[in-house]
Amino acid sequence: MDRLELTARAQQAHFWFRGFRRFLDDRLRRALPARRDLRILDCGCGTGANLGLLGRYGRVVAFDVSEVGLAHARAAACPLVRADATRVPFRDGIFDLATSFDVLQMLPDDRVALVEMARVVRPGGALVVSVAALEALRGDHSAVWEEARRYTRRMVRRLVADAGLELLDVRFLFASLAPLMYVVRTAQRRCPRRGGPRADSDIRLPPAPINGLLSGILAGEAAIGGRLPMPFGSSLLVTARKPGV
Repeated sequence: MDRLELTARAQQAHFWFRGFRRFLDDRLRRALPARRDLRILDCGCGTGANLGLLGRYGRVVAFDVSEVGLAHARAAACPLVRADATRVPFRDGIFDLATSFDVLQMLPDDRVALVEMARVVRPGGALVVSVAALEALRGDHSAVWEEARRYTRRMVRRLVADAGLELLDVRFLFASLAPLMYVVRTAQRRCPRRGGPRADSDIRLPPAPINGLLSGILAGEAAIGGRLPMPFGSSLLVTARKPGV
């Protein structure tokens, strides 16, 4: 089964996706206070699980390279385009906010994609991006999703500067689960699964009690992390500004 089909099945209930939306909503509320009229572009929307959340802040347009992803994303009832993140099919400076979640780590040239995102944002507009963090947390999931790299804070700072953007905030997510992920993914690297990693690696829905417990842990981290930056984590959430008015 296509990895995006598997993702679509997991995204509403799985603790990781629920936790990510909590982190993202907190960051958007802090970065975009009192705004509900933004023109927003989601770059690499996948199955569209985040489009409803983004829609609370304005009018959303989205694109993805995958027809499978777009077929699911149509349920969000916002304009969709099939396109590549390194060739964004929109004019310069027409969006207030550009977002991209867990896309850059899969691209051969992440800088070109971020420059393209910045190009379509107006001067003074914002970008909110998430990326996979820390090579020590590379595992089966990284192989399934063909990650070209996992980021450190230093890498993010350099990438943002190279794209001509001003970095406003960069923070780790999923710190509460990172130690367990480190153990599991180290074992995956040292003892590879015969036949290769499963396509649903890391996105299989756990039994309800475990899923509920992990969802609660991430809700607590989201509440704390908005005020107290975490020292490590499996993802980085980045907020940047395009210089100008």
